Amino acid sequence: MSADVPPPLQRAVDAYLDHLAVERGLAPNTLASYRRDLRRYLEHLARTGRGALDEVGEADVAAFLAALRAGDDEHPPLAAGSAARAVVAVRGLHRFALREGQTQVDPSRDVRPPPLPRRLPKAIPVEQVGALIAAAGADGTPLALRDRALLELLYGSGARISEAVGLDVDDAHAAPDALRLSGKGGKERVVPLGSYAQEALDAYLVRGRPALAAGGTGGPALFLNARGGRLSRQSAWAVLRRATERAGVAVEVSPHTLRHSFATHLLDGGADVRVVQELLGHASVTTTQVYTLVTVDRLREVYAAAHPRALRA
Repeated sequence: MSADVPPPLQRAVDAYLDHLAVERGLAPNTLASYRRDLRRYLEHLARTGRGALDEVGEADVAAFLAALRAGDDEHPPLAAGSAARAVVAVRGLHRFALREGQTQVDPSRDVRPPPLPRRLPKAIPVEQVGALIAAAGADGTPLALRDRALLELLYGSGARISEAVGLDVDDAHAAPDALRLSGKGGKERVVPLGSYAQEALDAYLVRGRPALAAGGTGGPALFLNARGGRLSRQSAWAVLRRATERAGVAVEVSPHTLRHSFATHLLDGGADVRVVQELLGHASVTTTQVYTLVTVDRLREVYAAAHPRALRA
């Protein structure tokens, strides 16, 4: 049952929302989410007899988090992501109240949002990768040569989309059959490039890029748009979307899907996780190890299908 919110609590939330709207410039939809979450928090505090923020203790905030996860007669249980969003709103309110001198302590400081479930990267089968690439370069025009080279490079090197569109021509010749990528924080790495990607890149550089460069300033960019300027991330996304539609691939595919597929297929083929870490440019092997979970799932599927005593008849 909803509880009547004491005016001091409501005034504190209104002041915080005004701060978010005016000084922080939050979008209307974000503000609406904060307002809903904080309304539920105020009702929770009112039901427990709290009349102002300076009466709230850490146990009250923790109890609210538990209530979000458990649900009640009016609200279904919230998933970890939604509960974490509500806790962020509550912690922001208490930090604001402390900063403004409305309270002497921040009771939410040590209350942590629930951990989010680890999302496994999405990968597509090798056959679908091949169908995408073939669909991108089907007609042999300069743009088609560029599109095929781009997708071959994304899958062949595991590059992020920002790294791919940021490449200059010289980066494609950093070493024989290798590519120089500039990753997060400006950290450079050289990755090998397979024969399929190298052939597609050579074809684009010889027969595709000169035609595109003639329509603009050219410059050092490796991948050019139809006007001769550097290809943008948004345009690279559009290349992949068109190839996905032409190939008839039913699942959602993004440039990061090709990066995930690159890593997963390497591990499936027996590559060491630390080698994959270097190829992807991950600062920590922990980030790369999430791909091993995908591989374990694949091994489990194969085992269940192939082993004579995997499943009881």
